[in-house]
Amino acid sequence: MNNRPILNLKITPLELFLNVITLAAFVGTIVYLISSWTIIPSEIPAHYNAAGEVNRWGSKGEILILPITALLMWIGMTFLEKFPHVYNYMNLTKDNARAQYLNGRLLVNVLKNECVLLFSYLTWKGIQVAIGEHDSLGAWSSPVFLLIIFGSMVYFIMKSVRLSKD
Repeated sequence: MNNRPILNLKITPLELFLNVITLAAFVGTIVYLISSWTIIPSEIPAHYNAAGEVNRWGSKGEILILPITALLMWIGMTFLEKFPHVYNYMNLTKDNARAQYLNGRLLVNVLKNECVLLFSYLTWKGIQVAIGEHDSLGAWSSPVFLLIIFGSMVYFIMKSVRLSKD
């Protein structure tokens, strides 16, 4: 790892676009949470089973856990994006370092944005369930969330393998 080049890589238009879209959705979720605070009942959905049904109710304040966690993830992963040279790579060379770093950084960016969007969705949906607009997340939620997260990881790992062979 000591031999790895440290490159100054500017943020790509795709990374900027994903960050802007995610921040807009996150801010929208926070605005919705604040504007709904007075109508949210004292008990809210605190946990869902694999079918997306509420299996634990908690206090109103627990709804704050999701956006706080999303914000901490955003900050931490944004910091991590600045140091792609510390990620784990296969067959990293001086010739493929730039491409591998960009791929690795985009992986972190995509996962960061997916997680924040998913947490924003869960916050919004939790409020909807709490006020009686919906009764669950839906049976599709767990498989879709897992497919999104793991699908992204598989895509970027396969791309990294391809880049290591070029």
